[in-house]
Amino acid sequence: MKKLVIVLVFLSLISPVFAQDNSNKSKDEEPNLYYTNVPVEKIWLAGNGYIIQYRRATNQIGTIGIPYNWFTDPSGLAELVKLPKGPNWPNMSVFYKDGNFSHIRLYVHWLKSHQTWGVTPFGADVSRWFKDKDSFKFDF
Repeated sequence: MKKLVIVLVFLSLISPVFAQDNSNKSKDEEPNLYYTNVPVEKIWLAGNGYIIQYRRATNQIGTIGIPYNWFTDPSGLAELVKLPKGPNWPNMSVFYKDGNFSHIRLYVHWLKSHQTWGVTPFGADVSRWFKDKDSFKFDF
């Protein structure tokens, strides 16, 4: 018991040495990261990627296309997160770093037979949603 008390006292004395010190960082060095979160109305599976219909702030429906390779590339421009079972509704978070687009996180229903999932009709021209594969224009 005596050894345990000595070890605890020693650890409490030595632990502040390993505490993280952020006092040297200035506010200018830290990136300005913010996000916008919107509810998703429908996720369409297309040949080029996902076509997402989301609810805008003006209570209108906006539509964007996210290429499949954004989810698999090491750049990590997009991430697909399956929601747990329950009454959760899909949503999408668009992240910005220093005012420029950073990445997307798409929270989807785990079951693809859910009413928010859909498949585009065969032969439908969806190329207009995937014109610019390297950038992302999001209207909120």
